[in-house]
Amino acid sequence: MLRYLAKRLAYYLVLLVAAVFLAYALASAALDPRAYFEEKHPRPSTAAVDRQLTALGINDRTPVVIRFGHWAEGAVLHGDLGRTIHDTSVNADFGRRIWVSLRLLVVGSLLGMLLGVLAGAWSAVRQYRISDRALTISSFVLLSTPVFLLALFLKNGAIAANQASGHQLINFTGYETPGLTGGLGTHLADWGVHLLLPTLSLSLTGLATYSRYQRGTMLDVLGSDYLRTAEAKGLTRRRALLKHGLRTAVIPMSTLFAYNFLGIFTGAVFTETIFGWHGMGEWFINAIRENDTNSVVAVNLFTAVTVLASGFLADTLHAALDPRVRG
Repeated sequence: MLRYLAKRLAYYLVLLVAAVFLAYALASAALDPRAYFEEKHPRPSTAAVDRQLTALGINDRTPVVIRFGHWAEGAVLHGDLGRTIHDTSVNADFGRRIWVSLRLLVVGSLLGMLLGVLAGAWSAVRQYRISDRALTISSFVLLSTPVFLLALFLKNGAIAANQASGHQLINFTGYETPGLTGGLGTHLADWGVHLLLPTLSLSLTGLATYSRYQRGTMLDVLGSDYLRTAEAKGLTRRRALLKHGLRTAVIPMSTLFAYNFLGIFTGAVFTETIFGWHGMGEWFINAIRENDTNSVVAVNLFTAVTVLASGFLADTLHAALDPRVRG
């Protein structure tokens, strides 16, 4: 198993380098940081703009391969992701925002996967019953609803609930209460309350997606010979389903989880904006608007690392669940 995982890790490292280079090349081609400076009043001279762009490492008159080489050297050898277009540290913004986004992404994706797998398995066992049909209809409704619209529904519902009660029952703005005092328990509870609606907006879509796939894989397992054999040997129906059926049906879901993480991040971009979370998604939108090449690349680096880390986690789960791939 370790040999298999080592090969997969090497493969993902190569993909990471390729993904970051492509992101840098596309950002350099699509964004125009020179225009950001030339639109200032008073307008700086061309020589001054060139000096500033060169100092930031984003001068479009320098070949993109050379620029990427300097950026990669700083990132790999010194952990320096460069300077923003405002001449501040990209690392400072990255370090402040990454934990905001990870808090939302990890909880939302894991919760959506867990609930989706359980709901799909339960729906398959109760095939064509009222509960199965109700879950199917609910899943398709959620799948046809964009994440940003779902987030707006939840936010408006929270506003209505707060107005009806006359109290702040649900906090939905920001990721923490400013100036909150108290111990660790107080802060954890506050984070949990602020996480509620953004996490729901992400995890409900994941729940609907995973439940549909899990239902299909579980239905294939229910008619298998090894499941009937397990029951014939004396295992109860429930124990046979949990020990043999669900474990086999979950294997394809591990791969789906890895490559669905990018969709979760895309949804988080809108969710962070709607609920006032100052995370990577908000930073990405602002960086594009300001033609901030290094910040855009930093967000793409974060996305590539999280997606590939999810892929490696999926490979680990796959190897743990299926001995055939351990080679």
